Amino acid sequence: MQKRVMEINRAAQITLKTSPDQRGWFGFVREHLSQGSPGEALVAYKQIRQKRPCILGLIPLILKACAAVPILAFGKSLHAEAIKIGANLDVLIGTSLIAMYAKCGDAFESRRVFDNMPEKNVVSWNAMIGGYFGNGDAKSALRLFQKMPTKTAVTWNEMISGFAKCGDLVTARNMFNQVPSELKNVVTWTVMVDGYASKGEMAAARSLFKEMPERNFFVWSSMISGYCKIGAVREARVIFDRIPVRNLVNWNALICGYVQNGFCEEGLEAFRNMQAEGFQPDEVTVVSVLSACAQLGLLDFGTYIHQLIYNKRMKMNQFVTNALVDMYAKCGDLKNARLIFEIIPNKNISCWNTIISGLAVHGQCEEALKFFRRMEESNVKPDEITFLSVLSACAHGGFANEGLETLFKMAKYGLTASIKHYGCVVDLLGRAGRLQDAYNLTKQMPIRPNDAVWGALLGACRIHMDRGDLVERVREEVSAADLSCYPHYVLLSNIYAAANSWVKAESMRMVMVTKGLQKIPGRSSIMLADTGKLCLPRTV
Repeated sequence: MQKRVMEINRAAQITLKTSPDQRGWFGFVREHLSQGSPGEALVAYKQIRQKRPCILGLIPLILKACAAVPILAFGKSLHAEAIKIGANLDVLIGTSLIAMYAKCGDAFESRRVFDNMPEKNVVSWNAMIGGYFGNGDAKSALRLFQKMPTKTAVTWNEMISGFAKCGDLVTARNMFNQVPSELKNVVTWTVMVDGYASKGEMAAARSLFKEMPERNFFVWSSMISGYCKIGAVREARVIFDRIPVRNLVNWNALICGYVQNGFCEEGLEAFRNMQAEGFQPDEVTVVSVLSACAQLGLLDFGTYIHQLIYNKRMKMNQFVTNALVDMYAKCGDLKNARLIFEIIPNKNISCWNTIISGLAVHGQCEEALKFFRRMEESNVKPDEITFLSVLSACAHGGFANEGLETLFKMAKYGLTASIKHYGCVVDLLGRAGRLQDAYNLTKQMPIRPNDAVWGALLGACRIHMDRGDLVERVREEVSAADLSCYPHYVLLSNIYAAANSWVKAESMRMVMVTKGLQKIPGRSSIMLADTGKLCLPRTV
C-alpha cells in the first residue's frame, strides 16, 4: 500500500502539458481558469507575452485570474497595458477591471474605473455594486443601486445577496419584497432563502421555502446546509429525502453536513448510497469523506479515496491536498502526510497548521517545531491555531522554555493568547515540574483561569507529589471559583490520601456529594474487522 500511495503522490505533481499551439491561446487560458488554476493562467499569459504583443481578447480572462488569486500588482500592470492600446475604453475590459480591483480589495480604484468609463452597461453597474458588497460597503452599494437607470433580475439578486451576506437580513427581505413581480424568478427566491439559511435563521428560511412557486436544486441544498449549520441533522435529512430529483450538489450538502456535525459514519454511508445511485464524487465530495476518515482513523478507506482521486484525475486543489494531509496525519501515516505536503506548490495556513498539528499529536515534537520555523520563514503568517499546535508539541516534548517563548511570540504577530494557549503552557510547565512557575502564570493571566487550567495544575501536583502550600492555594482558588468539576475534587482527594491526610481526603469526597457531582461515563469504540463499521460498547 505504501508503494502505491507514493505512486499516487508523484502522479499528483503531473500537470496538463498539451501544446497551446494545438488549442489556441484562448482555450489554453480558459482551461486553466475552468480547472480552478488562475495562477497557472497568469503564468501562461506571461509566456504568451514573451512571444507576441498583448492579445486584446485575453485581457478580460487574465483580469479574472488576477481577481481569483488575487494579485493586484499584476492586475495594475494589465490595466496599464490596456491604457497603452486604448482598450480600457472597451465596456467588457472596463467591467473586468471593476471586478478585478474590487476583488483585490481596492474599491476606490474600482469606482474610479467605473466613473471614467465612457459607456456602461447593466453588467458594469452590477459589477460595481457587487464590488462594494464584497468590500463590506453596503451603503455605497445602495446609493449606486438607487442611481441605476435600469435594474435587471441580476441587480435585485445582487442586492438581496449582498445585504444577506453582510448580516442585514431585514434590509435583504425588504429588497426581496420590492422586486417587481416580472423580475422575481426562482433565483430571487433562492437567494433570499439561502440568505436566511446561511445565517442559521431556519424558521424564516423554512417559511419562505414553503411559499416558493418552484424550487431548483440549489435551494434544496441551502436548506440542508442551513439545518446542518445549527446542528439539526435530522431535519436536514428530512429535507434531503423530499428532493424529487437529486444531483451531486444535494448529496455533497448532506455528506458535508453529517461530517461537520460529527456524524462521520452516517456521512460515509451517504457516500456509499450516492455511489450506488450512480453519482460520481467530485472534489467537494472527497474533501468531506477524507475528513470523516480522519476523524474515525480509517486509514485504509482514506487511501482508497486517494486512489479514487488519482483514477478520476480530480483536480488536486488546496482543499483536496489539505484534506489528504489531514487524513494521513490524523491516521498516523506521517510519511505520506509529509510527502503530499511537500508537493503542494502554494501552502496556505490551513496546510501548515495541519502538518504541524499532526506531527505534534503523534509525538514528532522536534519536527513540529522545525515545520513551524519553516512556516515563519515563508510568507504565511501563523494564526491562533498554529500557536496552539506548536504549544501542544512543546507540551508533548517537554520543551518548557520553547513553550514560553512561543507564547510570548504571539504578540509579535498581533495575536492575543486565549485560555487554551495559557492552558497548554500551564500544562507544559506542570509536566516539567515547574509547579511554581505554572501557578504564577495562572495568576498573571489576563483571562480568568477555567477548570481545564486548574485541572492541569492539580494533575501536575499529583504527578510530582506536591503536598505543600501550592496544593492548598490551588484548592482555595478552585473553591473560590466555585468550579463544579468532578475530576478536580477527585485529584485533591487523591493528593491528600497519598499524603495520609485522610480527613482532608474525606472532606473533598463530601464536597462532591454536597455539590451533587457525578463521574462522567467514559466511552470507547472498536472496529469490527468483518464489517469495517465502528461499534460503541456500553459506557464504563
